[in-house]
Amino acid sequence: MTRFPLLLAGAVLLAADAPTVTYTKSFPGSIPAYVRIQLDQTGQGEYREAADDDAPLKFQLQESETAEIFALVEKLERFRRPLESGLKVANMGKKTFRYEGGAEKNETTFNYTESADGRALHDWFEKITESELNLINLQRVIRFDRLGLNQAMLQLQSAWERKRLAAPAQFLPVLDRVAKNESFMHMTRERAAALADAIRSAKPKAE
Repeated sequence: MTRFPLLLAGAVLLAADAPTVTYTKSFPGSIPAYVRIQLDQTGQGEYREAADDDAPLKFQLQESETAEIFALVEKLERFRRPLESGLKVANMGKKTFRYEGGAEKNETTFNYTESADGRALHDWFEKITESELNLINLQRVIRFDRLGLNQAMLQLQSAWERKRLAAPAQFLPVLDRVAKNESFMHMTRERAAALADAIRSAKPKAE
């Protein structure tokens, strides 16, 4: 009778022991001014816009997305070497990558890097940030600005078409809710349904 609770506990412990990569960005004056994203090797992630945020947005990356990110981490030697270029460039925000796995803990901070792998990894976390901002905005307009919902849907559709949505499955509950709610404009409901279908169709079969 205790087999399934034990299996569940084992899965939780496995996730807790998985290597993690954390990205933080501090850029006063930008929106958001602070971001912290923590991701483990199982694809479980948390997004915060304040260091003391105790209720982060949680998401689950696709296996392919997670693999690509951690492959870049390995190429960057798990941040054992500096990434900062040292060039005199404009302030682009203080960015930190941190790796934790077992007894190993490494981090590197930079404003600008010439490393192609470093820029690619940074772009992944910017993509995750854009995705969470889109989700936050979509949830906000549904509650407080229904007239702005169609514009929010257009922005989301554009992000999808430009391949700028990370963990796209996280949008499905909201899109389904919009598609089924007859109080929203027909055009908006159709757009939500079409985008939900596109996301479902694009999901790898293994997932």
